[in-house]
Amino acid sequence: MLLKFTTAAAAVLLSSSAFAHASITPSTAMAGASVKVAISIPHGCDGAPTDKVTVVVPEGFVSAKPQVKAGWQAEVATGDYAGSYEVHGQPATSGAVSVTWSGGSIPDDQFDEFVLQGTVSSDAPLAFATTQWCGTDSVAWDQIAAAGQDAHALEHPAPVLKVTAAEGGPHMHRDHGATPDMAAMPVTAGDLEITGAFTRATLPNAPVAGGYLTISNSGTADDRLVSASTPAAGISQIHEMKMEGDVMKMNELPEGLVIPAGGSVSLAPGGYHLMFMDLTGPLVEGGSITVTLTFEKAGTVDVKIPVGSPAAKGPAMDHSMHSELVTVRHGDLA
Repeated sequence: MLLKFTTAAAAVLLSSSAFAHASITPSTAMAGASVKVAISIPHGCDGAPTDKVTVVVPEGFVSAKPQVKAGWQAEVATGDYAGSYEVHGQPATSGAVSVTWSGGSIPDDQFDEFVLQGTVSSDAPLAFATTQWCGTDSVAWDQIAAAGQDAHALEHPAPVLKVTAAEGGPHMHRDHGATPDMAAMPVTAGDLEITGAFTRATLPNAPVAGGYLTISNSGTADDRLVSASTPAAGISQIHEMKMEGDVMKMNELPEGLVIPAGGSVSLAPGGYHLMFMDLTGPLVEGGSITVTLTFEKAGTVDVKIPVGSPAAKGPAMDHSMHSELVTVRHGDLA
């Protein structure tokens, strides 16, 4: 899911600039490393100077903090991470989720850099969705290239930090957070198909965890995910993370989540997701939890969700039959 930061009067950027797109330096970092990354804003907006910049800190870039920048004020928005991490032997479950710099000026014919320091707790690429403001106009550098797509072909690509395996240490697997036989198989309920389900291992005393999956609707009518529950948690809710003004906020969706006819909705880190609170115990890597999803039309379905590593960005890719549909109940479709 792409984060959007647009206004009715989106600025027209200078495509011929030598720094046409927002970029990140370095472009590659090692999993587990503490690094400084510089987000480059290539120019102003159609003659107007850039006077504010917001960078969304991606899930997996842990304990982030901005470097002091002369002439600019930095405002850090904090929140809970979707997963639990360990940094220098200490648990990390919350931190900076976005940083906004304001008060300075980048002329239209110049560029500037904004620096963050943090720990790379992922082996998946990290996209730093960035928005620049020129007065009331803004441009969002937030587009993510699809598999096999050239990011340079996008109009406003997000700066992306590629991650390599740690040297001399264990690889921080993106898709192998669960053991190979724990890959979740597609689950169907009426016109709906549920794929790509996973959650993350937690520290022993962590109170919350996130749940992620994709729901596709092949029917001709919208459906709605109205609730979720699991024996692994006292409370389960449907949440959304989004920018409200300059602050990244996480809100419950009490009315549920619409699954459009002929479309799909992804519950993924940094966007829509299931939130499991008051955990009854730690989620252990290689295990699984059973989650009950209730839909307005398709009824109720139980799905075993594999538990990946604390830094997992997706499910295991081996499509065995270990994780399967447990049962479909209330199948009297509306």
